[in-house]
This record gives sequence, structure tokens and C-alpha cells, in this order.
Amino acid sequence: MNIHEYQAKEIFRKYNVPVPNGGVAYSAEEALNVAKSLDSNIFVVKAQIHAGGRGKAGGVKIAKNLDEVTLYANEILGKTLITHQTGLAGKTVGRLLVEEGIDIARELYMGIVLDRQTGQFVFMVSIEGGMEIEKVASETPEKIIKEWIEPGMGLQAFQARKLAYALGLQGVQVREAVKFMFALWNAFNASDASLVEINPLVVTGSGHVMALDAKMNFDDNALYRQAEIFKYRDLSEEEPSEVEASSYNLNYIKLDGNVGCMVNGAGLAMGTMDIIKLYGGEPANFLDVGGVANPDTVSNGFRIIMSDSNVKAVLINIFGGIVRCDRVAMGIILALEKVKVSVPIVVRLAGTNAEEGARLLANSDIDFIVATSLAEAAEKVTAAIKE
Repeated sequence: MNIHEYQAKEIFRKYNVPVPNGGVAYSAEEALNVAKSLDSNIFVVKAQIHAGGRGKAGGVKIAKNLDEVTLYANEILGKTLITHQTGLAGKTVGRLLVEEGIDIARELYMGIVLDRQTGQFVFMVSIEGGMEIEKVASETPEKIIKEWIEPGMGLQAFQARKLAYALGLQGVQVREAVKFMFALWNAFNASDASLVEINPLVVTGSGHVMALDAKMNFDDNALYRQAEIFKYRDLSEEEPSEVEASSYNLNYIKLDGNVGCMVNGAGLAMGTMDIIKLYGGEPANFLDVGGVANPDTVSNGFRIIMSDSNVKAVLINIFGGIVRCDRVAMGIILALEKVKVSVPIVVRLAGTNAEEGARLLANSDIDFIVATSLAEAAEKVTAAIKE
């Protein structure tokens, strides 16, 4: 789950991670009131959307007086920002963060993320703050310094000092940065975050270390114990079809292709997407219906898949283990009595009672394209698109 910058900074404040003073606003009037409450002559007006690159898209403005706060708030609210993370559709700004201006001496980068290869969290810093960290990682990876955190031990003092020195900090700044890192680690660990990024992390003119930006993502599987954080969820920032799918306990992610996928099991779903691409197609979605492919589950899955106008064919790939293939086949047939699907449907069933499932599909009134192997299924679904 993603949250907005101002929400991440609320969490930072709870764990004593230094951030600028500021507040959220949903209108120009509220933005002005927030600015008036700040002890500052310069203000920053920032669009709040779930995407990076807001500044380049015109979503971050420096206001030198209260009149400019109102001007920029009116300019940004309701604007559609298109960044490298939003896609061409962009995202419409519905709220702002208004903060005090900060005297910036240096811009740095700091982040924590899970390294799935090592099974450890990795604490990262770079002197290239304010830049797209993906670009830094691609072009000058040596400028990203990493410390892996041993599970059960947490961030160690020597690691924090090493990272502080890597940032070129000196004297009191090192001690302040170490304190900052421990506060950030506590915020990350206690909130079941999967990622935290500060870009830029700044050293102020007076030598203090502060998070000028804040991005946090959270482990969806841990949200049951993070009730306060779950309240931060902004459904307007999420893909509507993905929100609907989650209400049916379906694991669905919308993609840009033209082959709708319905699979049981995340690993099988990823393998199915790979082989569709291998045969020249493009997956339109990731959809894992889980271990229960009953009529209701399948019909909800079909409805969500077909809400995407780019879908030109559907591939159903089910491995019958706990759930038998004949029951899956009957579920598919009953589901299509509820949901009209006007594109070719390729079905591949494997596992328990696969032959019986294939017979049920062949004898139904629906014109299924039945495949016996995954390669055959991918070949048939990509051929169906070209017809």
C-alpha cells in the first residue's frame, strides 16, 4: 500500500524523524490558512499524488509570500500531472502539502528497502540527492552506498556512522545523522514498511539533517496489525479495477497488454505472462484467483478483466491440485452464463481430473478454445488476437 508524502511525514514525526513544519490542504483557502500558521516567509506548495517526479511536472512551487501560496494552490489543485511514474493518463491533484521553506545547503538521498536476494533490508544513501535515484543506480551505481541489516539485530551504530561518513558529513552532523537514521529505522520497522525513501534528505544552512521529502510503501500482508496506517489508504489514487478486485479477494494488477489472464497461483500467473510474451502477445493483467476457482470467483474475475477495453482474448490457465479441474470447468461455464464475454477464450487445465474438465468445456454451448499444454495455450491465444 502506498501513502501520500504528508502522511509519511506524520509517521516520521511520530518517531522523531525531523521534517519541515506544514500541513495538508484540500482547497486554496485551506492552503492559505496552513501557510499563515507557519513561522516562515517562504513556503513550498506541493501536489500530493502517488508518484514521483512531481516537481518536473509543475507540481511543486516555491511561494515567496501568502498571495503566491493562494496563486499556486489554485494552479495545482485539479491539475493532471504526468510524470515518469504516472503514465500518459497522469494523476489529478486533489490535495496539497504546504510547508515552511528550508535553507538548503546540501541535497542527499536516503532509503530503506527489502533486498529479496539476500532476505535482508538494505539501508542506502547517496550524495546524489534531488535526482531520480533510478538514474543514479543505472549510470553511477558506485554513488549509492549500502548497508545490509541483519534480521533480528536491526541497524547497528557502526553501520549508521559508516553511512554518515559516506555522505561526507562531519562533526556534529555525523552525530545528528546517526540519530536520524535510527529514528528512520524505527519508523520503518514498527510500521511494517516495505520501502522508505527520502529524496532529498537535506543538510540545512545551520547544519541540521532533515527529511525534505518522504515516501513510504507498506507490506499489504501486515496491514491487519497497522489499523492507523490502513486509514491512510487513498482509493482515488488506485486503479479502480484493482480496488474492485481486492473487494473480492482477487489478486489483480492492470497492465498495458491485450491478453487477459486468469490463473490460480502467483507463480503460475507470472509464468503464464512470460510465455504469452514469448509467443508475441502482451499480458493485459496479472490475476491470481487463488485456490478456489468457483463460479462467483471466476465471474468476478471475468467482469474485471473485461472492464479493460484493450483485452482482445482471455487465457485461463488452471492447475488442479486441491481444487479439481472438472469443478473449475463447471465454474467457468456457470460464470459465463452470468458475464458476457465477446472475445476468444482459451482454456488450459492441468492436474486432477483435467480430462474430465476438458470434456465439460468441449460439450458446453460456449465456444472455448481448449489447450492441453501451456505452450499450446499461449500459441492459440496470440493467434486468436491476430484473427
